[in-house]
Amino acid sequence: MTTPTGKSPLQRTVTETPTSFWNDSCAIAELQYAIAHGAVGATSNPSIVGEVLKKEWDTWAPRVKALGKEHPDWSDVDVTWAVIHEMAVKGAKLLEPIFEKAQGRSGRLSIQTNPTFHGSAEKMLAQAKHFQTLAPNMQVKFPTTRAGVKAMEEATFEGIAINATVSFTLPQALAVAEAVEQGLKRREAKGLDVSKLNPVCTLMIGRMDDWVKQVCERDDLTIDPAAANWAGLAVFKRAHALYRERGYRTKLLAAAYRHHLHWSELIGGDVVLTMPAVWQRRFNASSVEVKPRFADPVPAKFVEELVAKVPDFVKAYEPNGLTAAEFDTYGATVRTLRTFISAYWDLVKTVDDLLLPNPDVKPKA
Repeated sequence: MTTPTGKSPLQRTVTETPTSFWNDSCAIAELQYAIAHGAVGATSNPSIVGEVLKKEWDTWAPRVKALGKEHPDWSDVDVTWAVIHEMAVKGAKLLEPIFEKAQGRSGRLSIQTNPTFHGSAEKMLAQAKHFQTLAPNMQVKFPTTRAGVKAMEEATFEGIAINATVSFTLPQALAVAEAVEQGLKRREAKGLDVSKLNPVCTLMIGRMDDWVKQVCERDDLTIDPAAANWAGLAVFKRAHALYRERGYRTKLLAAAYRHHLHWSELIGGDVVLTMPAVWQRRFNASSVEVKPRFADPVPAKFVEELVAKVPDFVKAYEPNGLTAAEFDTYGATVRTLRTFISAYWDLVKTVDDLLLPNPDVKPKA
């Protein structure tokens, strides 16, 4: 709803506090709405691209078929990536004015590396270098696996703005920030510019909440049902405090929205919130008071209960809760990688259905 100032709640969030937000999609209509309400970036992943293809079917279905005809020697994977690239370029174009005004410090479109490459730093880095050729305002998403962290340092050194994704825990967030610092320092030692890089580390706070709930179901644990909805926020706020204390140049980004606390409790922080369109509209229509709450601590009773009863929360909440070798096997990481990989192959299957329509079905007139 419009406030007495004439601004929407999200517009007030970004104009009255240090908090910024991105559109968690590269769908054109959704991105236009987000920009109108103050968004300064956007993101994509295999699930998002699949959704955009369906939402903008009249645009992309003919384009897939045209690509197949133009490049008969291409595989379905080749066509799929051509579509992913073209979607990213269209989204990046809408953000270009913001990018130019901010001199490269915002206005980027995040594009994700192939989720099946999560174990290969070399493959992810090669793909990231190609993404850089698509538009001047690309940001590359790497999963926070052991290989992904290695790739992030090298990408930063190469001058690529990184966005760490598939990240849920404080140990992962710290590893990302350290890798980026190493990459920036190596770059500075070579006399190369770092002023226009804006590295971010995504913490998928909603998926952290989801994982706590899943662990409670799996292990027959009983906790206050409200406690799980604070799990991701507790990790996020603790990570931010350590980032500030250690002077990291990476900015934290909150993702995977599940409820209004994932917005309202983060207002006022010098952080980024990446929101799907449905949540943007919901927040803009809400009566939740827009006021800084970022400095407010997570209710101690919930943190204490989570620490006492949910071992996987302790792994996420303590700085040394996970080793780098354990990033790849942490439950929320595995669940999310499986989701992204499945969505990726679903996208390829959709492309297959367009390139090779079922001859047993009568074509529509």
